[in-house]
Amino acid sequence: MLKFIFMNILLIAFVKEWWFIQISLFLMCFIFSCFMGHDFSVSGLGLSLGSDHLGFILIMLSMWIMALVVCASQSIKKINNSPDGFLVVNLLLLLALLLTFSATDYLLFYISFESSLIPTLILILGWGYQPERIQAGVYMLFYTLFASLPLLVSLLSFYSLGGSLTMGLVPCVESSNFTTFMWYFCTIFAFVVKLPMYLVHLWLPKAHVEAPVAGSMILAGVLLKLGGYGLIRVLFLFPEVNKMFSWFWVSVSILGGVIVSLMCLRQVDIKSLIAYSSVAHMGLVLSGLVVFGWWGQTGAVVIMVGHGLCSSGLFCLANMVYERLGSRSLLVNKGLLNFMPSLGLWWFLLSIGNMAAPPTINLLGEISLILSVVSWSKLSMFGIGLLSFFSAAYTLYMYSMSQHGLFFNSLFSCCSGKVSEYLVLMLHWLPLNVLIVKTAMILPSF
Repeated sequence: MLKFIFMNILLIAFVKEWWFIQISLFLMCFIFSCFMGHDFSVSGLGLSLGSDHLGFILIMLSMWIMALVVCASQSIKKINNSPDGFLVVNLLLLLALLLTFSATDYLLFYISFESSLIPTLILILGWGYQPERIQAGVYMLFYTLFASLPLLVSLLSFYSLGGSLTMGLVPCVESSNFTTFMWYFCTIFAFVVKLPMYLVHLWLPKAHVEAPVAGSMILAGVLLKLGGYGLIRVLFLFPEVNKMFSWFWVSVSILGGVIVSLMCLRQVDIKSLIAYSSVAHMGLVLSGLVVFGWWGQTGAVVIMVGHGLCSSGLFCLANMVYERLGSRSLLVNKGLLNFMPSLGLWWFLLSIGNMAAPPTINLLGEISLILSVVSWSKLSMFGIGLLSFFSAAYTLYMYSMSQHGLFFNSLFSCCSGKVSEYLVLMLHWLPLNVLIVKTAMILPSF
């Protein structure tokens, strides 16, 4: 793992050459997929770093999304809005993500998990669009830090209990008293906020709406997956307590997903709608993880990868419309199918991916999660049915409101899309649909 981390640090010296960073990030992704282990063992061990199958998938996703972010942010280079600083911040964020997903020690995992917040905050404050970005940054900072300090205390308690914080050597907590309940909630609350679960999700739409396209793509593509990854790493430490409280997490996440889906049907801001849809998808992921089944864990990982690619592509599309028309409102951006017909196909392809239509890997993940949660409780069928229905409803609402109707903007014509933009969209859509052919690449063994 160290060679990839050093490669990432070395790239910071070449920030003057934008094209070199783009090619190097794609090359890093290719080399990592070829030379790291594809089996279910841990590879690349050394200095508290290593990559198992789950870490391998998410490191690949991080490198891929970061390469696409640099390709999609050409406007920053054109208007000369400090492009060198922008690349440095993105590379530091990628470094934090590589350390997080490859850490085999809980303390290193915690430090790198929290350090990913700083480059994200700089992206929002430095390259955001509106003055409200300061409020969005403060929301994100305080939500995350409020939840993360109890996690540090919890990890130190594990160290005093077992004398080690190495993953796999930390002893499980079998008792079920009040102290253990508090310990359990302190441990997983940081990851539930990062996911985010309904009730602690308010920072996400604000951060997405105010962030530049790079911030939105990284937030949706990778940073939300830190919450799911953390839950997979810590939930098994509390087997008894988790069984007692799984009903609470499933209820809040599924009913919250239904409420958020209804809120999506009232949104007029495209980015806000896509951000709220992330909360609904991640609610289903949380349900699959807490029921402790193989189907749930597998489906959660598949959805994390599929959602990362799909919602990142949708934010990229929303930014392309915003750059041309100067608005993200669905009330203004009507009839885009007449105005930019070539982009209409990509709106359709990524929209059906968002509602988990075949042949996307989102379908595979949702089937696994639905099987897992329904086998845990038959009663959850009603909530999951409503969630699935409204997920399709708000995606159709977004597509029909933006593509159909009478276009009444003052513009007469504009560029329907550059080759580089279509390349970025294709590189979002292609893995989303091709990975269904070889699902062994993304199905971890738990």
